[in-house]
Amino acid sequence: MPSSVQILLALLLTASCQLAIAQPTPATQTVRGTVRDAAAQAPIIGATVVVLGVTSALGGNTDAQGRFRLVNVPVGRVQLRVTSLGYEELLLHDVSVSAGKEVVLDVQLTERLTPLGEVQVTYRRGEDQTVPNQEMATVSTRPFSPLEANRYAGALGDPARMAQNFAGVTSVNDGRNDLVVRGNSPATLLWRLEGVNIPNPNHFGSQNTTSGPVSLLNNNLLAKSDFLTGAFPAEYANALGSVFDLRLRRGNDEKHEFLGQVGFNGFEVGAEGPYSKHSKASYLVNYRYSIFSLLKAAGYRLAGTPEYQDFTFKTDVPVGSRGTLSAWVLAGRSTITFLGQDVDSTRTDVYGEESVNSYPRFRTGVAAVSYEHRFSPRTVSRLTLSASRALQHFDEDTLLFQSGRRVLAELPAQRDRFRQDKRSAHLQVAHKGSARNRLTAGLLVDGLGYDYRSTELYPSLNQERDARGQTALTQLYGQWHHRFSALLTLNAGVSALRFALNGKTVVEPRLGLRYQLTPTSTLSAAYGLHSSLAPLLTYFYQSPQADGSYALTNHALGFTRSHHFVLGYDRQLADNLRLRVEGYYQALFEAPVEQTPSAYSGLTEGADFDIASRDHLVNEGTGRNYGLELTLERTFAQGYYFLLTGSGFDSQYAGSDGVRRNTPFNTRYVANALAGREFRLGQRGNMFTVSLKATRAGGRYVTPLNAEASRQARAAVYRDDQAYSERLPGYFRTDVKLSYKINRARLTHELALDVQNLTNRQNVFQRAYNARTNQLGTAYQQGLLPIPFYRVTF
Repeated sequence: MPSSVQILLALLLTASCQLAIAQPTPATQTVRGTVRDAAAQAPIIGATVVVLGVTSALGGNTDAQGRFRLVNVPVGRVQLRVTSLGYEELLLHDVSVSAGKEVVLDVQLTERLTPLGEVQVTYRRGEDQTVPNQEMATVSTRPFSPLEANRYAGALGDPARMAQNFAGVTSVNDGRNDLVVRGNSPATLLWRLEGVNIPNPNHFGSQNTTSGPVSLLNNNLLAKSDFLTGAFPAEYANALGSVFDLRLRRGNDEKHEFLGQVGFNGFEVGAEGPYSKHSKASYLVNYRYSIFSLLKAAGYRLAGTPEYQDFTFKTDVPVGSRGTLSAWVLAGRSTITFLGQDVDSTRTDVYGEESVNSYPRFRTGVAAVSYEHRFSPRTVSRLTLSASRALQHFDEDTLLFQSGRRVLAELPAQRDRFRQDKRSAHLQVAHKGSARNRLTAGLLVDGLGYDYRSTELYPSLNQERDARGQTALTQLYGQWHHRFSALLTLNAGVSALRFALNGKTVVEPRLGLRYQLTPTSTLSAAYGLHSSLAPLLTYFYQSPQADGSYALTNHALGFTRSHHFVLGYDRQLADNLRLRVEGYYQALFEAPVEQTPSAYSGLTEGADFDIASRDHLVNEGTGRNYGLELTLERTFAQGYYFLLTGSGFDSQYAGSDGVRRNTPFNTRYVANALAGREFRLGQRGNMFTVSLKATRAGGRYVTPLNAEASRQARAAVYRDDQAYSERLPGYFRTDVKLSYKINRARLTHELALDVQNLTNRQNVFQRAYNARTNQLGTAYQQGLLPIPFYRVTF
């Protein structure tokens, strides 16, 4: 029986043969978009947009709505220069033009602080991809484009896997897109989409985590976005370690376009375009269906096979000349079945146990509508209303064997039914007082609904959770961006949070300064006090009492808090070469720990699918993270790019026993090297690309198993008094991606092969106990895995 990879390779081979006989056509495309003021979001009239490096002059000016259009732009990579009187010049070095899809840009210019003729520093906005969308961010902010998620080997079009290449970021599991940022738990990440704080946007994503094996987010629909790793602005709250601030692009409002794709995320179809020829209203829609689900429907039996599907929709409708109404939907469902009979009994399996059948089920949905209105060229307001629901069902049965592998009985062992709802309103007002000052204020109210039922049935009966109700989290924030001069910029803000469940309230100041040392270098410093709630499930764990009743002993749990200090140096070494160095220190306090002395801390949660079941938690734990990060990046130009990142850090915590220990995320160091070369083939702009990636990281710290106690108990027994004292071997992995883009008549084909773990390195994932063999074993991470890919746009 052929594997799913073999079937997919056969499909792609058929597609490539058909492409080989396609007829040549002229290879040009339209590049258009809108130019706006970066602070006020007002359209800029009369801005000049020019294509650089082409034989015949290509350029144009923006109209009264700030729109521009450039026709007959050659396919391939082009550079654009955008200028306007009174604004800093902007260069776009890596604009990818293909025959199958128009290029629609959203360009933002920063107003000049000094008059023409005086000394003016324009470096900071000289390369758009190095400048974040979030103007209030001073340090530790990495903007990225969807092109990078497609370009990097091993990223699989997943924004989170792409971000694992950035300085200060590592992962703990090849099978998931965890983001360990500066030694913080992946659970401390805040996901934000179009101004909405969203639940875990991953298939098979547990409610106590922020990651999963397959992303719900579709890279084909994302616009330029920001990834923040420390001392972030006051707008972001209930986030301790990092923030993913994502934006969806607008659909093409002039032309209908379509997409078909097959790869790691499944089979995918998409469409976008205007509702009519006379309207600037547009839609964007995409649906994905897992390859494994299709194979199962065709009659293939695949053990432990993930099945998932997701849907994304967005529409943008202009309202008069000053308003825009937007609405979007993100929804997905995923299921998987682990049967004990399918587990290889000769080895320790990472996700399955031969004596257990488990049935996880997940559903996630988010919908939002927003209205943005420009009251004047300097004042803009946005109101966003949203609703979300995350469902997590988990059934686990224990198998009793009669002899050998024959099942005598299947006993219900665990039943979990978790539902979490959120209804949110986010009002934000931004005012640009002058070229020197910008003020932003906002109110965010999250109404939280919950229905948690969790019962352990075997070997003993225990009602772990049984709670239904409503609560709320409210945030009020204000931010000030001030330019003292062309060289010195201040970002300041304050955020206040209140959790209605127990009345806990926190106030968080934020402060950042950036100084332009030379036209090509800057020095930055920032401080922030950040706070985060524990996962909502934690508050409703029931503690059994002596009289047979239960008590909610975690109900009064407050925020985990952290002081962030960051110092950064940024230098432009050449036109496309940039060096960044950042040092940081984080002091964490008021982390959840147990009342009785133990090694447990909430700072160690979030690295797996399990949900913490701890009672009598109090905010008395501490931790610290500090380190140094280095990034050397050459943005894509002249056909190649590279990215070198390195981080040395230390991450420790103390539980209620007062002993300072390593966190499970303390790998001590991580280094990434990525590079890619693009070769232009023929006269039609066809491109062959080779991308390489290598990652080296230190070993994780784990809690050692007690071999003798495990054998006696016939279950894993850990030495909790030695928590996170055993270090696993170091991690090394190389990936390579080969891709070929073919431009034809009004369409573009892309074929690729992403080979993960090229050397088939056996990286240790965990030490585990095998109940059948009564022995300790080692589970390894993903081995060599080739992943084919095909996409057509037209």
